[in-house]
Amino acid sequence: MRCFYAPETEGHDPQFRLTHGTVVRNAERAERAKLLLEGLSRLDLTAETPPEAPRAAYEAVHTPEFVRFLETGWEEWQKLPNAGPEVVPNVFPRGEVTTYPETIIARAGWHMSDTSAPIGAKSWEATRRSADCAVAAANAVIDGAPAAYALCRPPGHHTTADVAGGHCLMNVTAIAAQQLRTAHEHVAVLDIDVHHGNGTQAIFYDRADVLMVSVHAETHDYYPFYTGYAHETGAGAGQGFNLNLPLPRSTTSEAWLAAVDQGLERIKAYAPGALVLSLGLDAHENDPLDGMKVSFDGFAEAGRRIAAAGLPTVIVQEGGYLSPDLPTSLAAFMGGFLGKDPRAA
Repeated sequence: MRCFYAPETEGHDPQFRLTHGTVVRNAERAERAKLLLEGLSRLDLTAETPPEAPRAAYEAVHTPEFVRFLETGWEEWQKLPNAGPEVVPNVFPRGEVTTYPETIIARAGWHMSDTSAPIGAKSWEATRRSADCAVAAANAVIDGAPAAYALCRPPGHHTTADVAGGHCLMNVTAIAAQQLRTAHEHVAVLDIDVHHGNGTQAIFYDRADVLMVSVHAETHDYYPFYTGYAHETGAGAGQGFNLNLPLPRSTTSEAWLAAVDQGLERIKAYAPGALVLSLGLDAHENDPLDGMKVSFDGFAEAGRRIAAAGLPTVIVQEGGYLSPDLPTSLAAFMGGFLGKDPRAA
């Protein structure tokens, strides 16, 4: 399997995070990439550097204003008196808001839904190269590869067309799906990250050409809180093309796999030309974000079942946070998907 990784993404190593009123170290650290690369190595998989994608590939999903904000926001922030080292918004628009703001302080709140995805000096280059990985993997599948993997960080599935959040900058999953649309009339997204893929849902919510299926922890007391409920089924032309499968945070592998199967059945009925898998590994029982209780064997079985769907598949890395178990989680899933035992590699 072709795998893509851009070392420039390590330049994004955010510091700030606000949790329960306390400033703590951000969970989406550059070290994640090293752990994920270790997971690939256990299957003798090596990552190649992706070419630069055209800006149009990003703007096929995101507004030009949002892309420009990511590109220039940190430099503009540094011009503020006593500016901090990262762009962290402190004002957010609410209600009827129609005028795009001029100041960087206001634009930060316009384009960022929370404080968990601070923008540093290297964040634009990192998210751009992360998106390049997603585009390269999609192009590999378009060119005939049965599957390809994009090691993307920062991740993307919480970002809408013009608002970032939840450790995410550009929505790499949506960018991959849109790239696949250049070759396929219908594309499906299966998101198995422990968090609801609210940004991907928002991007495709009123469209019938991209089916969105998300298996995630119930959101009444877990990020992203405001979306991810079963009654969210799409709007307009997209009615019926959004499926949320929320599960209790106590969910173990058997019930989680049953939900994955339910999602795969819906995808089978949709009959897409290709699949994008939002591969979050944070459903693991030892992930520090404490979302679910899925085992290594559960991930391996999910890999087998998703591969058995027989669709050309772009695997986009989403969550999965700092833990000694992260490399094993990736190796278990990819081993199941490829029919290989990582312990024998």
